[in-house]
Amino acid sequence: MLAAALQSVVGAALVLDKSLRVSAVTAGARALLGVEIPLGIAAPALLCGDGPKRPFAEALAAGTPIQTVIARPTLKAASARAGRSGAGPHMVRVQATPVGTVGWLVTMEAAHEALSHDPLLFHGMWTRNVQMKRVFQLIERAASEDVTVLVRGETGTGKELVARALHELSPRSRGPFRAINCAALPANLLDSELFGHAKGAFTGAVKDTPGHIQMAHGGTLFLDEVAEMPPELQAKLLRVLETHTVIPVGGRDAIPVDVRIISATHRALRREVEAGRFRADLMYRLRVIPLFLPPLRERPDDVLLLADKLLAEINDGSKRRVITGLSPAAAQALRSYAWPGNVRELRNALAYAHVMGDEPMLHLADLPPEVATTTATVQFIGDAAAQASGAALDLAPSLPADERWREDAVADNEVHQAARIRQALARAGGNRDRAAKLLGTSRVTLWRRMRALGLSA
Repeated sequence: MLAAALQSVVGAALVLDKSLRVSAVTAGARALLGVEIPLGIAAPALLCGDGPKRPFAEALAAGTPIQTVIARPTLKAASARAGRSGAGPHMVRVQATPVGTVGWLVTMEAAHEALSHDPLLFHGMWTRNVQMKRVFQLIERAASEDVTVLVRGETGTGKELVARALHELSPRSRGPFRAINCAALPANLLDSELFGHAKGAFTGAVKDTPGHIQMAHGGTLFLDEVAEMPPELQAKLLRVLETHTVIPVGGRDAIPVDVRIISATHRALRREVEAGRFRADLMYRLRVIPLFLPPLRERPDDVLLLADKLLAEINDGSKRRVITGLSPAAAQALRSYAWPGNVRELRNALAYAHVMGDEPMLHLADLPPEVATTTATVQFIGDAAAQASGAALDLAPSLPADERWREDAVADNEVHQAARIRQALARAGGNRDRAAKLLGTSRVTLWRRMRALGLSA
């Protein structure tokens, strides 16, 4: 009766008891997963398998509600036992909600139907953005095919997370995942690290040492910044892809390897080929399936979502300060900034703010100056101040760009800066902290400008 009632209300769903075992199953859940689901089976084993990363199982064990997309790595075995061929989608979106003293309600839907504006966690990547969710769908499809994938995206967009997701969703998930940055090593060292070396190949080579290609046997090798690979190593990598063998530095015998290559770059490989810096035949080998990650500036709705998740991580590792929220001005600054360094830069900016601030609330003055002084943020501050005081505070139209707030500000702008600083101090009753927030800068920057202009509060 419970399953029938749930089917009419929420569709595909499971009810879990306190020990996380299935106590009720709707017909929609069986149809979605394509297998029989025996009562009493442990939900983490059913839905998460035994993969190395199990965010859904970990959240249930910690008593934390979660919404995420999961693969079905263990359902093939369950399907075989049931005498059926799993007909459901490869990826399923699940949402777990605690239900009083009963346990948990787990609702489900096919991942390709999950392109709403709701936040989604996919293998460590949070998003609300429809474009990013479509990338997740492509990852799901590409993962099952044992072909090369080229991930394109700016620095800090999460290319290695995509590579790991491709590995974890693939039939190679039980094998090793190896990653190497082709731009981080000189050519001779990259040669040895990637292809390995034989004993006596060079001074210090006292034994045969496998490279990343051999160590990724049976699994996945991620080549980050592959466009930076020297031409002579491009030829060696091409041979690995063509022959499925590797010859170590100083070696003579080809060693068979079974490895899937996933590569990433922030450059357009076609342009690199046209410029003569990259082999065209290797590009075609690496680029069977191209994936393009949108930069953070094209996902403005993700900024505050990611900030919330990143702050939670920072809080967990801090003994000094816990940030409970963002002020409206700080939130506006985060949304307005272009984030050329993408999610990595956002993480660094929040880490900076965590160190620089003192209050539970993260304020605009806590943020790095380049983030705090965007034009849109200054306009927001001016509008808020005018609304609060009932009088216009003319900051935005004449406030200089962030470069001009530095100590090398141009001389012909100093008169205007002095006037605006005096106006902000007057509005703030002489309080420099409040004046700095009105001006969209930090207290330290304000003090430096006042000293340079010969002003005193």
